[in-house]
Parts: sequence; C-alpha cells; structure tokens
Amino acid sequence: MPPSLFGDDHTLPLVLINLLGITGIVVWHLQGRDRPTGRLIVQILFFIGMSLVLYMGGIAPHQADDVDAETLTGALSKSARILWWTHLAWTIIGLIHIYVRLNRKPREAHLILDMAVAGIYLGVALSVMGFVFGLPIATLVTTSGVVALILGLALQNTLGDVFSGIALTLGKAYAIGDWVQLSDGTAGRVTETNWRSTNLLTGLNNIVVLPNSMLAKQSLTSLSRPDESHLMTLGVRFAAGQKPRIVEDAMRIVLETSTRIVKDPAPAVALKSIDAAAIEVELQFRVASLAAGTSAKNEIIDLIHDQCSLSGLSLAGPA
Repeated sequence: MPPSLFGDDHTLPLVLINLLGITGIVVWHLQGRDRPTGRLIVQILFFIGMSLVLYMGGIAPHQADDVDAETLTGALSKSARILWWTHLAWTIIGLIHIYVRLNRKPREAHLILDMAVAGIYLGVALSVMGFVFGLPIATLVTTSGVVALILGLALQNTLGDVFSGIALTLGKAYAIGDWVQLSDGTAGRVTETNWRSTNLLTGLNNIVVLPNSMLAKQSLTSLSRPDESHLMTLGVRFAAGQKPRIVEDAMRIVLETSTRIVKDPAPAVALKSIDAAAIEVELQFRVASLAAGTSAKNEIIDLIHDQCSLSGLSLAGPA
C-alpha cells in the first residue's frame, strides 16, 4: 500500500468512504428493480470511488486496523470497511445477473444464481468478521462446517431435492415452457423450477408439484424438442368388401383437407392389416403443439365422416 495522500490522519478518507457507501446504497435503491443496467453502473462507480479513496488514504480493507473501536475514527474505520466489502459483494452479484440476462436464460439459471449469491455473501461475511473485527476465520470455518454437517443430517430429503434440482438445471433436461412426459405417465408444461420442486401444468389445467429428487429418478421425454410439433396417430377400421387403394386415397384426401395439422413433413396413410371383417388403417400426422392435438383429431374425425359419405365407404364394427 503506498503512503497515504491524506497524511497520517485517516479520518477524512474514512468519512469520504462512508459517505460514498451510504450514497451508493440510496442511489442504488432509487434506480428501481426495472433498471438492472443502471443499478450495475451505480454499483461499479461507487465501488471504484470507494476503492480509490482507500488506496489514496493508504487503507487496506483486507487488513484489520489497530484503532480503538470506541473512538470516532475506529467506528468510521469499521463502518467504511464493512461498506466496502458490501459494495464489493453487490458489484460481483450485479455482474453475474447481467451475464445471466445476456445469455437469455435467467429462469433456467435461477438455482445456480442463488447458490453463487449465497457463496458470495458467505465469503464477504467471513471477510468482514476476519478483516474488520479481527475474529479467527479458521475457527469460524471449522465451526460452520460442524453446523453444516448437523444441518445436512437433519435435512437430508430437502438437500436431496436441492442438489437434484441443480443437477437437472446443469443437465438441461428441460427448460421453462417445455412439454414433458414422465415414465409414470405424468405429462405437462414446465411452468416453474425452484430449490425444492418443479411445477407442471397438465392438459387438465392443474398444477402438479414434483419434488426434484423424485423427478431426477424418472426417465423424462421432452415433447418440445427439437421443436413443439407432435406426432399423432388415429386408427380407422373399414368394411373388408372395399378396395384398400380406394380407402387409402379417401384417407389421403382427409389429411390434405385438414387445416389443423402440419403439412411439412407430409402426413401419411398406413394400411395396417386386412382380414375377413375389416381393413385397418392408421392416419399419421403432426400438430404444431401438443395443446393443438385434441382439436386436430376432432377435425380429422369429422372429415372422415364426410369423406365416407362422399366415397361410399363403410366403417367396420369394433374388433
């Protein structure tokens, strides 16, 4: 640290640091939550200003001072160091938030972001206790480890959900807004992920809350990747006395007439089987999203009815 530009008396730089720190907090709050970039600029500017005053005053924030805490200078020294460490934490957290927003995945990175913020605050808290108040950091870390072990044993299920959520987030098995289907048959759109659970909005407009540890143990099928389109099939049975080629052409007209299915890739008609009772046909088509499946299938069934009347085709009885 260079010699102080303010002389041996640190009162003036300490007062300046306190004023900058408090003013920075006030201006930061006045920016509002809807201006994250403005907040970050305020954090960086005030932090740089406080750091310059520390440097010019020959004050090291990472070294405990030997000034009597009961004097005015001692109180200013401790409050200045606390404010500097606090602004350091806020500046780092602000940069992390901006980085997440630039990647346009703030909701998916929610769990990781929360852990990073918690780690930063923990590191700053230990730094303040060690460098400002002169407490033994090694002892604090050891004590914290014992407390963490006790809490870990008491909260095994909750911690299992937390780490499962982190693993699912890092693995990018799904994203907010994806349609997913689990091996137990549960299906829905992912609406929220948090520390403990994932919420699915089902086709019945119900919210299913799944603990992350349970979700991590199941196989998961994403119905939204590589895109939202979804393959659907519809089986139809026709009386055996009709020509399969005529049946195929009639069903192809049905698919070409439909306005609620995706035409690229083209839908297909598959003749599945024939016996003395019926010709079994399967219509294969895609819809833009799973939510559009019901309306598309209803339209196809209505068109089949009309086409059978026009073509003179007869449906077979149930198998």
